[in-house]
Amino acid sequence: MDLAYLRAHPAQLPTFLTHQRIRETPVSGGDICAASRLTLDDGHSVFAKTWPERADRPVPDGFFTAEAAGLRWLRDAAAVPVPEVIVALPELLALDWVQPGEPTAEAAERLGRDLAALHRAGAQCFGAPWNGFIGALPQDNTPDDGPWSQWFADRRLIPYLRRSVENGALTAAEISVVEKVVERIGEFGGDEPPARIHGDLWPGNVLWAADERAWLVDPAAHGGHRETDLAQLALFGGAPYLDRILAAYEEVWPLADGWRERVPLHQLHLLLVHTALFGATYRDAVNRTARSALTGLNHATVDR
Repeated sequence: MDLAYLRAHPAQLPTFLTHQRIRETPVSGGDICAASRLTLDDGHSVFAKTWPERADRPVPDGFFTAEAAGLRWLRDAAAVPVPEVIVALPELLALDWVQPGEPTAEAAERLGRDLAALHRAGAQCFGAPWNGFIGALPQDNTPDDGPWSQWFADRRLIPYLRRSVENGALTAAEISVVEKVVERIGEFGGDEPPARIHGDLWPGNVLWAADERAWLVDPAAHGGHRETDLAQLALFGGAPYLDRILAAYEEVWPLADGWRERVPLHQLHLLLVHTALFGATYRDAVNRTARSALTGLNHATVDR
């Protein structure tokens, strides 16, 4: 099987893998999926993701379809490097291989400019035409005209707060402070029309490549707020050269007043996803971030 054959017959890929007709090398694929590098007969490499085979945890309906739709939508903007989708099947996703490299200040600055261009490509509404996922969890992408703040509370905070309560990840104290953020969501300001965003842009979803560019992978793409992508880049230790990314971004498309105070608000979504997925391990992060959001809001209110 070479790349031309694979493009013409994508549904044959599982059969070739089952019969070991393609050289397969396991690679890191994150916490959710199994991943491998496939070497085709013409020497071309493909990155493949599959859902682990567990009878008690079947692949969610539309899981890989959603990721493929998001990748194509981001790639259509022709703004930031995004791997091409080669195969999108219910049980498997295969992308063009991107050779990993090392982060550089120059690549970070280019990423900042590219992200600004991506976000400016825009979206018709908040949400997306496809059913969404973030990690293994469903994400409500029902198209919505906004305003952003209420949409963010209803579709990105409350559902994962509810899941985190149901699985016992949060105590009454954390629940209360997150609910206060939701109650005051309209006071944070910064509402903007929908941007075309990656939606799960923590540093692990930026692939620093050998071509000295930063590629976006594993999206939960949708129409959202551009500040969300930038805030997520600061999570979990932060992206390399984050200050260069932000400075370059602002040179192309300056952020609205108060964006720094809103960083914890935007980060709260992804942290609630983590308590919903992984439990109380992320409880303190949710509490700290929600309190920081309220502190920033109170300071901004005084300044105004």
